[in-house]
Amino acid sequence: MSGTSERHVVPRGTAVPTSAPGARPLGIDELLERVRAGYQRIEARQAHEAARSGEALLVDIRYAALRERDGLIPGAVVVERNELEWRLDPQGSHRLPEATGHDLRVVVICNEGYASSLAAASLHQLGLHRATDLVGGFQAWRAQGLPVEPATA
Repeated sequence: MSGTSERHVVPRGTAVPTSAPGARPLGIDELLERVRAGYQRIEARQAHEAARSGEALLVDIRYAALRERDGLIPGAVVVERNELEWRLDPQGSHRLPEATGHDLRVVVICNEGYASSLAAASLHQLGLHRATDLVGGFQAWRAQGLPVEPATA
């Protein structure tokens, strides 16, 4: 069928969708909708309880200026976004000690819950099938009155 765009349906748990040559490019809103359909996101209070009980690893991917301005979530591991996959891949040579296996429940936290969605989808591509992100990000955590500590210089 020449002249028509083919729409690609992406099953849950598959790679982040990309546009085929000649296809209509995805906008960021559609991309976010598609990747978020591949996993269950988590609310701030649920994430707090999961971390307190040892059921989840909180991973803060906010950049340094935001952490310095707003503070840190106690117990969260800080991993810059550009290092996330290398630090959490259980098979990687640069992994964190906490990256113990593909069953690890990771909750990725950015500032407002957008970049963390794309990061969680990337972790799914590495086989971390329980990776998720925090709805509303750090700002939702703080708005719920959950623990925050000042960043130390």
